[in-house]
Amino acid sequence: MKKNLRSLIGVMLVIGGMAMAQEKSVMKAKDLLKLPTPTADKRISYGPLPLQFGDLRIPKGHGPFPMVIVVHGGCWLSAYDLTHLASFCDALTQAGVATWCIEYRRLGDEGGGWPGTFTDVGIAADFVRSLKASYPIDLTRVMVVGHSAGGHLALWLAGRSGIAAKDALWSADPIRLRGVVSLAGITDLARGAEEKVCDDAISRLLGGTASLFANRLRSTSPIAMLPLGVPQVLVIGNRDSVVPEIQATAYCRMAQAKGDSVKIIRIEESGHYELVTPGSVAWPMVRATILAMLKPSLG
Repeated sequence: MKKNLRSLIGVMLVIGGMAMAQEKSVMKAKDLLKLPTPTADKRISYGPLPLQFGDLRIPKGHGPFPMVIVVHGGCWLSAYDLTHLASFCDALTQAGVATWCIEYRRLGDEGGGWPGTFTDVGIAADFVRSLKASYPIDLTRVMVVGHSAGGHLALWLAGRSGIAAKDALWSADPIRLRGVVSLAGITDLARGAEEKVCDDAISRLLGGTASLFANRLRSTSPIAMLPLGVPQVLVIGNRDSVVPEIQATAYCRMAQAKGDSVKIIRIEESGHYELVTPGSVAWPMVRATILAMLKPSLG
C-alpha cells in the first residue's frame, strides 16, 4: 500500500513538473531592454534642459497623421529611459501613426520627482502643437499611451485640465486628447505606496511630509483626479507580477461611477512587459486598441 502511494505521489510530481515546464514564461525587464532600438526620425527638444526632448516618428506619406504621445515607464527612475520603447513606437508608426515618445526628468535626475517630472510631461505633451507647424500631424486625433509608471503619467495628462489654478501643476491650456490607453498603469498612488509598488518610488516621487504627500495626491494620482472626461482603456496582463490587477479594477469601478468612459482589457498569458513588445501575445490587442481610438470621427 505504502509502495503504491509513493508511486502515485511520484507520478503526480512528474506530471506537475511537466505542466510547469510547458507553461510559457512571461517576459522580464531584461527581455524588454534587449529589443531592437530603431532610430527615430527626429530627436527634438521641447525645453532647454538636457532631458527635455522627445523622439518623433512620422509615417511615410502625406498625412495628416494621427498622433500618439508615448510615455515610457520604469518606476519614474532615471535608470530607465525612453530607449526601451523604440520598437513599440516604430511598430505604431509602421501602422500609420505618428509617435512622440517623450523623455522627462526622473528620480535620480536633477529636478526629478514632484513637480519636475510632471511639468516636463505636461510641456512635452503640449509641444505637439509646435510640432504641427513642421510635420503633418492631425491635432484632432491626438491620444496618449503610457506603460507602467508611464501609464500613470498618461492618465495624469488626460486629467490635468481639472487641476486647480492655485496648484503648482496647473496648466493654462492643456492639449486636447482623443483618449488614453494605460498599459499596466499605476492608477492609485496612495494604494501603490502602501503596497510598495515600485518599492519606495511613489513616496520619493511626491516627496515631502505626510501632509504634503496627501495634498499632492489630489493633482497627481489619477484615481483622485476623476472624472478625467476622456475615454480610457486600461490594458492588463493576467500574469503581471509588477503592478497588481486591483490598480485597474478599483480605478475602473470608481471612474465609471463618476461618469467616465472606461474599460479594462485583460490579456491572457501576458505579463507586464508583453504589453509594449511588438510580436508578443499582447501586441495584436494593444495595437488594435490604439488604432481604434484614433479612427476619424463620424459626421
